[in-house]
Amino acid sequence: MGLRLVSSGAQWATVTDGEGRFQFDGLVRGLYELTASAPGFGLRKTEVDLRRESAAVELRLEPATMVQEIRVTAGQVVGTPEQLSRLPGSAAVLDAATLAESRAFTTDEALRKIAGVFTRAEEGFGLRPNIGIRGLMPTRSSKVLLLEDGIPLSYAPYGDNASYYHPPIDRFESVEVVKGAGQILYGPMTVGGVVNYITPPAPEHPGGSIMLMGGNRDYLNGHARYGATLGRTGLLFDFMRKQGAGARENLRHGLSDANAKLLTTLTARQTLGARFNYYQEDSNITYSGLRQAEFDANPRGNPFRNDFFHINRYGASLTHSWAPHSRAMVNSSAYASVFLRDWWRQSSNSSQRPNDSADLLCAGMANLSTTCGNEGRLRSFYTWGVEPKVRLRHGLFGMQNEADFGVRFHSEDQVRLQKNGPLPTSRDGMLVEDNERTARAVSGFLQNRFVAGPWSFTPGLRWEHMRYHRTNFLAGAELGISGRKKLTHLIPGFGAAYSRGDRLTVFSGIHRGFAPPRVEDVINNNTGASIELDPELSWNFELGVRSRPARDMQLEATFFRMDFSNQIVPASVAGGVGAGLTNAGKTLHQGGEFSGKVALRDLLPSRHSVTLRSAYTWLPVAQYRGGRFSAVPGFGTVTITGNRLPYAPEHLLTSSVGYAHSSGVNAMIECAYTGFQYGDDLNVRGGTADGQRGALSGNAIWNASLNLPIESWRTTLFVTTKNLGDRLVIVDRSRGILPGLPRLVQVGLRYAF
Repeated sequence: MGLRLVSSGAQWATVTDGEGRFQFDGLVRGLYELTASAPGFGLRKTEVDLRRESAAVELRLEPATMVQEIRVTAGQVVGTPEQLSRLPGSAAVLDAATLAESRAFTTDEALRKIAGVFTRAEEGFGLRPNIGIRGLMPTRSSKVLLLEDGIPLSYAPYGDNASYYHPPIDRFESVEVVKGAGQILYGPMTVGGVVNYITPPAPEHPGGSIMLMGGNRDYLNGHARYGATLGRTGLLFDFMRKQGAGARENLRHGLSDANAKLLTTLTARQTLGARFNYYQEDSNITYSGLRQAEFDANPRGNPFRNDFFHINRYGASLTHSWAPHSRAMVNSSAYASVFLRDWWRQSSNSSQRPNDSADLLCAGMANLSTTCGNEGRLRSFYTWGVEPKVRLRHGLFGMQNEADFGVRFHSEDQVRLQKNGPLPTSRDGMLVEDNERTARAVSGFLQNRFVAGPWSFTPGLRWEHMRYHRTNFLAGAELGISGRKKLTHLIPGFGAAYSRGDRLTVFSGIHRGFAPPRVEDVINNNTGASIELDPELSWNFELGVRSRPARDMQLEATFFRMDFSNQIVPASVAGGVGAGLTNAGKTLHQGGEFSGKVALRDLLPSRHSVTLRSAYTWLPVAQYRGGRFSAVPGFGTVTITGNRLPYAPEHLLTSSVGYAHSSGVNAMIECAYTGFQYGDDLNVRGGTADGQRGALSGNAIWNASLNLPIESWRTTLFVTTKNLGDRLVIVDRSRGILPGLPRLVQVGLRYAF
């Protein structure tokens, strides 16, 4: 039987007898979530209040039914501890306690706690996180599949998987990451991994919380949450307002995020869920970084004070779960979103900072705030989809089996306009781009897990069929120039695992990595002709072990290899603005991941607990292979075969020490180390004058947090410091030098009611 406690203290308790009664010894005071599971029995969760001197909990497991799993595992990718033990690949979960203890400020900060994940900062608030996995290019998180409660989060995962929108980490209860063969269940991206953000469920009893937080750089954050279960229906409402200055001058952010969530039991075998979201952002934010001389003079400077970014996003989803039999479950989801983005960016056509502008009145940086124009990149995305999925337990070949299969119908429409205004403050102008792009996709998957004692074998297959359409309405033809393209691909996978409960799991897997090209990459804008650019393809292999050798110790180690026959690395990202061709060809990624967690309860007095956590990624190989060339103005056409991929540091390490007292007080100090990395495909070590090529030195950033509960007031006071030493680091060179966040000191309180 597996038993897990999630709180600020230890993670494990002991079973005292075989009748489902448990005893908790030596735990610090606090509210715990108790999860119990056993093969053949349903997962049970309950809340345990250990704030008193003694507490008794009786939890009886019942034979497993699909109905129980509907409510407990809704929206999860990794699933129950028992399912994790048989997962044919590496996976990790950031639980609510870890996020709360560290007071994670951004998604970047949170995901760095997971081995294999590299996040590159940009504007400072984590509003557009750049997530890379195992050496894949992190820019705009385009190589990662992002989900929220198991539903696609990106506005164009098939036609343009760039993340210009990302919800704040504050509103999620936990985060799951799957990097192995199991990701073929989700798609279309299967090259790097799946990141699934899980929103909290409605509480059993009416209640909620109010959080207020403030700090330097004009930071303010207000977050309110309320929920209740009324009869058969659970409701949860969540609203957040966050604002403050970014990592540089002339960067300010303001966002509002509102959510509503409902889950109701229709019958003993059916549930219906609904989610609604509205997100609004107004940011003073630029696209351009600094030249080397500008960085040397003022590393947090930003001359582009007229750049503004506006977002309105509306999202909704419906989920229906039906258990027609105790061994079968049908989960169906329908989702839709409207994403409206206007980004007004100042022109800069000078020899000092060239870009793609043709603004004749912008002869130099002296004209930037006077006669230079402003380019409005105006985008609208309309996305919807339907996905029914089935999970079936059966006895094929006299074995215990679990089959997953389903289909998805997905649609994306992009409307892309560009208007060039005559002044830096313009918000209208001449129309220079009028483009419509669509993507229609039908996909299906089938995976079956064969279980034979401690062994499980999981073959699977995914099928993706896409139809792309692009129309340039500014072209000479009366109705513009259009082009079409079709792509179909099979994505196989196979995994095996040997498990001894939650004590030991050895796993191995191989699967086809697949990432569809963007619409603009396969259809020419001026002629409508089809461009023969294949999707990104790789063979991904991993071998690893998950272990709990002792009650208070968890360890995982994974060796991985990703062999790409065709990885697309845009030269404009790998080498800076003005770069030439898009690179596509062979690359190899190979290395290891190691993570561990140890609670030192038994070595300390009973009122104290210390927890050590660490996540380390070693990437000795992230290399261009085959005949690879880079064509960049000023350098000519240069072979880059054997060069290291940009933004793929060899070493990543995030380690923390957490302390908890039986009174509920807890503190944590964390170090996030990023190793040396190149900022371009030529592997230039010294920086170029434009700042867009050069190496990024290794650095260590320290964070600290302190949480002080006041039980009589039902309040927790907290203080957190990010970048404790106020270290100045370069985090990006793609479009000029960008600095990381300065030191942030934030204080706040959370009142629960």
